[in-house]
Amino acid sequence: MFTGIIEEVGTIRAIEKGAKSAVLTIQAEVIFSDLKVGDSVSTNGVCLTVTSIQGNTYTADVMNETLLRSSLGNLKKGSHVNLERALAANGRFGGHIVSGHVDGTGKILHIKKEDNAIWYTILCKPEVMHYIVEKGSIAIDGISLTVAKVERDHFSVSIIPHTAKETTLSERKIGDMVNLENDIVGKYIKKFTESSIGIDEGFLQQYGYI
Repeated sequence: MFTGIIEEVGTIRAIEKGAKSAVLTIQAEVIFSDLKVGDSVSTNGVCLTVTSIQGNTYTADVMNETLLRSSLGNLKKGSHVNLERALAANGRFGGHIVSGHVDGTGKILHIKKEDNAIWYTILCKPEVMHYIVEKGSIAIDGISLTVAKVERDHFSVSIIPHTAKETTLSERKIGDMVNLENDIVGKYIKKFTESSIGIDEGFLQQYGYI
């Protein structure tokens, strides 16, 4: 589990592509303080397992399902990626619950500066938009952000310069693809309300929830 608070921006040093898979070699600094083979690292919002460590680089395998559902297939040598180690039990929970299981991708429609804020507007598919609510949480390339506006097929977030500077958002341009992970709480609620238990407005009223 992750929090969406990016620890550092790493660099892709090599990509070994298979027929339907890839092996990434990533250079970093901060996360090596306690990194071990087998650890999970959120890479642009995708949970990847460390398979080897050499100096200040490590490798991670990317399977076909991940390449299909995320933007990792678009990475090149020299690309920058947001990195976060899995949450430690004694760590601060500064963002929201992020699993590292990307729900889909979105495309940046607009980038607009407004005083000290930077607005990013993201176009995405209905199955992702379904779980996005105003003032709710969304992970964009692994970054925990608050949804500021919601429209039919797109949403917007407003970020401070520090967030842009400390993540890859500062490099993003209109038309770029980003990884999106919906708030897991919303997904569980939808699953429960659609289950055979029949949790609806009547059920909630009957048991005093509303």
